[in-house]
This record gives sequence, C-alpha cells and structure tokens, in this order.
Amino acid sequence: MQVNLITIGSLKADYIQRGSDEFSKRLSRYTDLEIIEIKAEKLRSNLSDAEKDKIKKQEAERILKKMSNTAYSIALDYQGKHMTSKGLAKSINNLQLQGYSELDFIIGGTLGLHSQVKDAADHVLSLSNMTFTHEMARLILLEQIYRAFKILNGEEYHR
Repeated sequence: MQVNLITIGSLKADYIQRGSDEFSKRLSRYTDLEIIEIKAEKLRSNLSDAEKDKIKKQEAERILKKMSNTAYSIALDYQGKHMTSKGLAKSINNLQLQGYSELDFIIGGTLGLHSQVKDAADHVLSLSNMTFTHEMARLILLEQIYRAFKILNGEEYHR
C-alpha cells in the first residue's frame, strides 16, 4: 500500500525531524511512504477571522491539488472522529480489502484545515482531544501508522 502524508509546512524542530525520519525508516518495511510538504503561508500576529480563513483557503487549494483521485483520504482535525490504534489497523486492512492501494493522510498548518479539505476527505480523524502543533501531529501520526502495520502483521510492539 502507498501511504502519502500531505502536510502544510516543513519540520523545523530537530527532535521531531529525527523522530519522523525514524518512523519513516521503520515504515519502509511495510509500505511505500511519501511525505508531501506544501508551502505554508506566512502568518502575522493578530489576524482577523476573515484573514485566517483566506490563508486556510489558499493552503487548501494547494492540498487539494496534491490529493490523489484514487486514494482513500483521511484529514486530521481536532473535531474529527477518534480511533484506537487497533481501529486504525482494522481500517487500513478494510480499505485494502475494498481495493484501495493508496492512502492520503492530510495535516493542516498552524491554522488547521479549511472546510474544503475536510469536505473533500473520505474521513476526518482526530488524534486526541488535546491540541498538538502540526509538527507534533505529523510525528504522532507516523508512529500510529507504523503501529497499525505492526498490528496488521501480528508483530509485537510496546504498549
């Protein structure tokens, strides 16, 4: 299965980059992973709601161009549905059984995702009730995808 991680912005924190590299390397045993980084809009402080929406819309246009027409797409949003690690593994397995060979995970930028992206996605997923930076969300998601593949292959992984 091809897994695409479509994300606004690049990683800046070295420790997150190292963690992301580690899980990307581990995932290479199970899947082809492509990380697609989309340029983030420059932000200034004290943006109005209209300005924030305009920025999210500009980022959404770039995200939508990168989403595959044949992939099952999962957008990350704090208002999405929660899922356990075993639930994610089961979902990936079910998608493969349904004939999907490609999976897009989408992570927004600092302001989150525009509704256009969430509406276009097949599923909207929340990683937690807590709020994470988009960089942390990327690391956590990569770890959870890795964990899902370990579960699917019946392999041990720490709890």
